[in-house]
Amino acid sequence: MHALPQDHTGTRIARLRRERHLTQKALSELAAIPYSTLTKVEQGVILASPHVVAACARALRVEVATVQGQPYAQELRADQLDVLIRPIREALDVYDLGAEPDLRARRPEELHREAEQLCADVRAGDIKSAASRVAGLIEEGTTAAHTAQTRQGWLTLASFYRTAYDVAAKLGYPDLAQLSLARLDWAAQRGSDAVLGGLYHYLRVLTNLREGKFRTGSRLVRLGLSTIEQADASRERRVVTGQLHLGAAVLAGRAHDADQAHVHLGEAEQIAANTGEAMNVHWLAFGPTNVGVHRVSVLAELDQYGEAVQAAETTHIPRDWPNSRTSHHYAEVARSLLWTGNLDRSFENLLKARKAAPQQAKYHPTVRETYAGLEAAHRRLPDSFLSYGSWLGPVPAH
Repeated sequence: MHALPQDHTGTRIARLRRERHLTQKALSELAAIPYSTLTKVEQGVILASPHVVAACARALRVEVATVQGQPYAQELRADQLDVLIRPIREALDVYDLGAEPDLRARRPEELHREAEQLCADVRAGDIKSAASRVAGLIEEGTTAAHTAQTRQGWLTLASFYRTAYDVAAKLGYPDLAQLSLARLDWAAQRGSDAVLGGLYHYLRVLTNLREGKFRTGSRLVRLGLSTIEQADASRERRVVTGQLHLGAAVLAGRAHDADQAHVHLGEAEQIAANTGEAMNVHWLAFGPTNVGVHRVSVLAELDQYGEAVQAAETTHIPRDWPNSRTSHHYAEVARSLLWTGNLDRSFENLLKARKAAPQQAKYHPTVRETYAGLEAAHRRLPDSFLSYGSWLGPVPAH
């Protein structure tokens, strides 16, 4: 693979390393990654895998987002998304202040429909729509919950907090995502919902996955499974349990623990055979399709890119599957194809990722890193490749 463009993840790792007065040898030992891998990543000879990024971030004591260059401020500003973040922060801050005297909340059923629509927007990849509305709905939901003091009111508010988490995570604001999760837990406890408690721990698993905190993530998996066992037996409980196993599988894959990864995949596969496709249960898209998609992700996390490509070829994505999940899958496939040297098909999958959910793909680190790898290869690619790069925008230096 040829050298990557000047500003890439490897250059940020090198810059952060030098700021901490560490040699490459010292960082490779702290991060527990091969010295040759680190040097090639810093030089731009090879891409930084999620495992390497997480390991370096942990060793350098910075967030993964810092290594990846998130949030992508220039692009967020151009898309007028940056101005939507502050109102969300402010809305999350009034959770315990009671009802707002000057705010008249709508009826519970209307707010519930709004909460469901926000989740639908996120799954459709319409992040801007969700981001522009969630702050106001959190404020309204907070007043409604404190006024009525009903289970449904607290669970609707918890759903608004979940959308705030989704928006923050997808746009690269990990601190805001964690704060949103804390608020979700606060509301879920007042709604006394064990299944939602399990979902909360699943989202925490994803947060720790992104940060490379594998031990903590594994503990959260166990806690989540224990929490959800307290719920009455139902399809809803099985779905969230299965999704926890899928999250655990990717977590183990990124930690390069193949045995545990396949154990959790097997557990999820058995549950999915029982539930069938359950796309709208807590908007998790759980089912046989999601198990297949996660198998591709796990193999890629284990650096088994050829096997990941083969698994992708046997994974059929239904037309009605959520755009956000479809886009993420194609981004994973594009990364695996790049590592196997199939540049043309890799770019084809980047195009599919953008077509499925353009707002999400634009801010997806895997999309940006894969594009950088294709650009570095200097292989003749279609004119649409340059157009894609113009749409994606440069990754800013940090």
